[in-house]
Amino acid sequence: MCDVFLPDGNGVDLVLAIKKAAPNVEVILLTAHGNIPDGVQAIKNGAFDYITKGDDNNKIIPLISRAVEKARMNVRLEKLEKKVGQTYSFDSILGESKVLKDAVSLAQKVSGTDVPVLLTGETGTGKEVFAQAIHYSSKRARQNFVAVNCSSFSKELLESEMFGHKAGSFTGALKDKKGLFEEANNGTIFLDEIGEMAFELQA
Repeated sequence: MCDVFLPDGNGVDLVLAIKKAAPNVEVILLTAHGNIPDGVQAIKNGAFDYITKGDDNNKIIPLISRAVEKARMNVRLEKLEKKVGQTYSFDSILGESKVLKDAVSLAQKVSGTDVPVLLTGETGTGKEVFAQAIHYSSKRARQNFVAVNCSSFSKELLESEMFGHKAGSFTGALKDKKGLFEEANNGTIFLDEIGEMAFELQA
């Protein structure tokens, strides 16, 4: 918990510095003179809550408990993400051949960019393994990785799966459905067997 008015600064600004240095820490701001602009800015800066001094302790104690639980969940999530990242990291790609090492080196370079990547190779050579390693080594690692086997859908069904549909747009469409591109927004979509897609969909 932190006061808004500090001897050498402002608690609202301090929240931003705390969250930058330790993202998993939750901060509750206290103030004797609450105002809406400060409250809004505090939440934007990452504060868990912004409360006025003198509030009923019956409200404050549960609030602290929720903040502690969220901080614990943040730590557990970070550990899980690290574990997933290690599972799908470039270190999990084993091999000593020059061709494989060159492929890994190139994939590591593109993982730091937002460019589309074309992975080629026979079935079973590890294209999806490379795609996952690129994703979990990129700044998109916390977002969705969506893998689609394009050869397993008919043209009509694939279009619906990729782009979604509205309720009633065709027989059996009982409700709106998000497309896979929307599911993968800000993350990565891996289109396996893309050569099996209809040409108009590839375009």
